[in-house]
Amino acid sequence: VQLVESGGGLVQPGGSLRLSCAASGFPFSRYPLSWYRQAPGKERELVATISSAGGSTVYANSVKGRFTISRDNAKGTVYLQMNRLKPEDTSVYYCNVDWALRRYWGQGTQVTVSS
Repeated sequence: VQLVESGGGLVQPGGSLRLSCAASGFPFSRYPLSWYRQAPGKERELVATISSAGGSTVYANSVKGRFTISRDNAKGTVYLQMNRLKPEDTSVYYCNVDWALRRYWGQGTQVTVSS
Protein backbone atom coordinates (compact mmCIF):
# COMPACT_ATOMS: atom_id res chain seq x y z
CA VAL A 1 0.00 0.00 0.00
CA GLN A 2 1.26 3.44 -0.90
CA LEU A 3 -0.32 6.76 0.07
CA VAL A 4 1.35 9.91 -1.23
CA GLU A 5 0.09 13.29 -0.05
CA SER A 6 0.76 16.59 -1.79
CA GLY A 7 -0.51 20.14 -1.91
CA GLY A 8 0.57 21.50 1.46
CA GLY A 9 2.31 24.81 1.94
CA LEU A 10 2.24 28.22 3.57
CA VAL A 11 -0.98 30.20 3.32
CA GLN A 12 -2.35 33.33 4.96
CA PRO A 13 -5.33 33.17 7.31
CA GLY A 14 -8.53 33.09 5.29
CA GLY A 15 -6.81 31.43 2.36
CA SER A 16 -7.36 28.06 0.71
CA LEU A 17 -5.39 24.93 -0.11
CA ARG A 18 -6.27 21.67 -1.80
CA LEU A 19 -4.54 18.52 -0.60
CA SER A 20 -4.30 15.37 -2.70
CA CYS A 21 -3.51 11.79 -1.74
CA ALA A 22 -2.62 9.34 -4.50
CA ALA A 23 -3.24 5.77 -3.36
CA SER A 24 -2.21 2.39 -4.72
CA GLY A 25 -1.73 -1.21 -3.65
CA PHE A 26 -5.25 -1.96 -2.45
CA PRO A 27 -8.78 -1.95 -3.95
CA PHE A 28 -9.21 1.80 -3.63
CA SER A 29 -12.85 2.08 -4.67
CA ARG A 30 -14.01 -0.39 -2.02
CA TYR A 31 -12.70 1.36 1.10
CA PRO A 32 -13.34 4.55 3.05
CA LEU A 33 -10.48 7.03 3.15
CA SER A 34 -9.67 9.61 5.79
CA TRP A 35 -7.59 12.69 6.40
CA TYR A 36 -5.95 13.19 9.79
CA ARG A 37 -3.74 15.97 11.09
CA GLN A 38 -1.18 16.32 13.83
CA ALA A 39 0.15 19.57 15.25
CA PRO A 40 3.41 19.74 17.25
CA GLY A 41 2.91 18.38 20.75
CA LYS A 42 -0.61 17.21 20.03
CA GLU A 43 -2.22 13.89 19.23
CA ARG A 44 -3.17 12.98 15.70
CA GLU A 45 -6.83 13.83 15.10
CA LEU A 46 -9.40 12.83 12.51
CA VAL A 47 -10.29 15.63 10.11
CA ALA A 48 -12.64 13.97 7.62
CA THR A 49 -13.73 10.59 6.27
CA ILE A 50 -15.37 9.68 2.97
CA SER A 51 -17.20 6.44 2.16
CA SER A 52 -16.06 4.09 -0.57
CA ALA A 53 -18.42 5.49 -3.21
CA GLY A 54 -18.13 9.04 -1.93
CA GLY A 55 -21.75 9.41 -0.97
CA SER A 56 -21.17 9.83 2.75
CA THR A 57 -18.77 12.15 4.56
CA VAL A 58 -17.96 12.93 8.18
CA TYR A 59 -16.07 15.96 9.49
CA ALA A 60 -14.52 17.09 12.73
CA ASN A 61 -16.51 19.91 14.28
CA SER A 62 -13.50 22.20 14.00
CA VAL A 63 -13.48 22.02 10.17
CA LYS A 64 -17.16 21.53 9.37
CA GLY A 65 -18.34 24.07 6.81
CA ARG A 66 -14.78 24.99 5.79
CA PHE A 67 -13.23 21.71 4.55
CA THR A 68 -14.56 19.32 1.91
CA ILE A 69 -13.34 15.77 1.37
CA SER A 70 -13.85 14.14 -2.03
CA ARG A 71 -12.49 11.25 -4.05
CA ASP A 72 -11.96 10.15 -7.62
CA ASN A 73 -12.11 6.36 -7.71
CA ALA A 74 -11.00 6.27 -11.35
CA LYS A 75 -7.78 8.08 -10.41
CA GLY A 76 -7.28 6.43 -7.02
CA THR A 77 -7.05 9.84 -5.37
CA VAL A 78 -8.68 11.47 -2.36
CA TYR A 79 -8.76 15.24 -1.88
CA LEU A 80 -9.21 17.72 0.94
CA GLN A 81 -10.33 21.20 -0.07
CA MET A 82 -9.56 23.58 2.78
CA ASN A 83 -11.14 27.03 2.77
CA ARG A 84 -11.12 29.90 5.27
CA LEU A 85 -8.00 28.51 6.85
CA LYS A 86 -7.10 29.51 10.40
CA PRO A 87 -3.75 29.50 12.22
CA GLU A 88 -5.02 26.60 14.33
CA ASP A 89 -5.28 24.50 11.16
CA THR A 90 -1.47 24.44 11.05
CA SER A 91 -0.48 20.77 11.14
CA VAL A 92 0.96 17.90 9.19
CA TYR A 93 -1.91 16.34 7.26
CA TYR A 94 -1.99 12.59 6.67
CA CYS A 95 -4.00 10.34 4.38
CA ASN A 96 -5.24 7.08 5.92
CA VAL A 97 -6.81 3.79 4.91
CA ASP A 98 -7.60 0.76 7.08
CA TRP A 99 -7.21 -2.35 4.94
CA ALA A 100 -6.55 -6.03 5.62
CA LEU A 101 -6.56 -5.43 9.38
CA ARG A 102 -3.81 -2.82 9.15
CA ARG A 103 -3.76 0.95 9.34
CA TYR A 104 -1.80 2.68 6.60
CA TRP A 105 -0.52 6.27 6.53
CA GLY A 106 1.13 8.50 4.00
CA GLN A 107 4.25 10.50 4.77
CA GLY A 108 2.23 13.63 5.46
CA THR A 109 2.17 17.13 4.00
CA GLN A 110 2.79 20.27 6.05
CA VAL A 111 0.15 23.00 6.12
CA THR A 112 1.12 26.27 7.75
CA VAL A 113 -1.39 29.08 8.17
CA SER A 114 0.35 32.31 9.09
CA SER A 115 0.51 35.94 8.13
